[in-house]
Amino acid sequence: MWCGCASGLSHEPGEDAMICVSVGRGSHRHLLSERKFLAETLGAKLVEMRLDYLQRVPELSQLLPGREVPVVVTCRRKSDGGGWNYSEEQRLVTLRSAIAAGVEFVDLEEDIAKKIPRYGKTKRIISYHDFLSTPSDEELDEIHEHLSAMDADIVKIATMAREPSDNLRIFKLLLRKAKQKPTAAFCMGELGVPSRILCGRYGSVLTYCSGNAERLLAPGQLTFQSMVQTYRYDQINQETEIFGVIGDPIAHSLSPQIHNAAFEQLKMNCVYIPFRILPTDLHSFMREVVPALGIRGISVTIPHKEAIIEYLDKYDGAAQNIGAVNTVMIDGHQRVGVNTDYRGVLESLEVGCRERWNVENPLAGRRTLVLGAGGVSHAICYGLNRRGARVTVTNRTLSRAQELGTRLNLEVIEWDKRDRAEYDLLINATRVGMYPNVNDTPYPVAKLNPTMVVFDAVYNPENTLLIKGAQQKGCTTITGVDMFVRQAMLQFNGFTRREAPYAVMREAIKRATSVVRY
Repeated sequence: MWCGCASGLSHEPGEDAMICVSVGRGSHRHLLSERKFLAETLGAKLVEMRLDYLQRVPELSQLLPGREVPVVVTCRRKSDGGGWNYSEEQRLVTLRSAIAAGVEFVDLEEDIAKKIPRYGKTKRIISYHDFLSTPSDEELDEIHEHLSAMDADIVKIATMAREPSDNLRIFKLLLRKAKQKPTAAFCMGELGVPSRILCGRYGSVLTYCSGNAERLLAPGQLTFQSMVQTYRYDQINQETEIFGVIGDPIAHSLSPQIHNAAFEQLKMNCVYIPFRILPTDLHSFMREVVPALGIRGISVTIPHKEAIIEYLDKYDGAAQNIGAVNTVMIDGHQRVGVNTDYRGVLESLEVGCRERWNVENPLAGRRTLVLGAGGVSHAICYGLNRRGARVTVTNRTLSRAQELGTRLNLEVIEWDKRDRAEYDLLINATRVGMYPNVNDTPYPVAKLNPTMVVFDAVYNPENTLLIKGAQQKGCTTITGVDMFVRQAMLQFNGFTRREAPYAVMREAIKRATSVVRY
């Protein structure tokens, strides 16, 4: 087993894989300040100093003495995805000077590796970046051998993921090569996020992340805090069970925060990962990626809730009636689909409405207006029907509301007429009011009646403009956070057969939607 003496890097799969935090700032002072904060406050063990982001020629005498943690010095050209604005000769001088100063690691592109000889104890990361695609298995092997031959201590290969299976290609490369030469390999881009989280499981000695959500230095980077706190990267090993959420888009999803918080609370060796899956990639994901990674459970969001049914062995009656699945449980080769949305919303509605009307079945006979006709609306309307509510549905695109109305035998009205009748219960099942469009509302606040119960399925932010307006009017309000947590608890129970920790999951979503994020 190879170890870098400065950092303790190991190339055994899942053993001592480290997080390298990339920092790029315009001034020397800010670069040093962020490095210090990452090391002393957040506990980073390795920091990559991106000298190419400095707005003047780097002065290593200011940057390297007194460093709190081992560092990687990187100085990337614009053609390599960096920001270097000076001459190539000055860049080479800077890299040689960093080595002479005894920096722990220096990152060199393959075309300059022979121009900068080994000196002292500095370890050499010889890197290859492909910002367009992920090469074939054969090409990756050739690239790895080429880099290894350049006196590399670590071979680094970063490619762009264009489809979910590109992540698998990188994992296979690691399994083939990481024991021969310490290797850092992962995919860039949003489709490559799973590889950044799981690469250590397959033998990568490093994964890279950003120190700050506002300064991501490569496509698909996660923040250091999310890697440590949400995904618990350093605890992922070959026995870790994998779960995830699929959708397009998926970056906004807060499901990883709450499920991973539950895993941590119950001390389960599991990780829950976001997978951005384009509609055209759903087939390959279900047929190739799921079995290859051994994924045990999947949360399903837009636009896959209906299409996913094709890939299931069976699904429950609710999913059949709703026509959508939001949860897939995988046991061996058996894939079972259920819909927890309707149960989650029913529990939330019944608790809130019982406070207002104090009857055994608070939804029975209630005049209810549902805004929206998407997958969540289908689940909500199905649940309301089962409880005997008198449901009216509306949508900006009338044909979609009519389709839902026909399916579940509901009254349908035009969107422009949504505020012309009185209702006991108003439900927003659209995305209107969701972050970042927090100043939008799907229903005129002036038309709200104090006798109404208002439920907004949007959970980020919890207090949407509609909820705030309803509270000012004296309405009983129910927020999307409660529904989101309740349906996630049902998913968690289906995935693990363990009771989900409600308080922990609710607190996780509250933290995730707070305005303070580093």
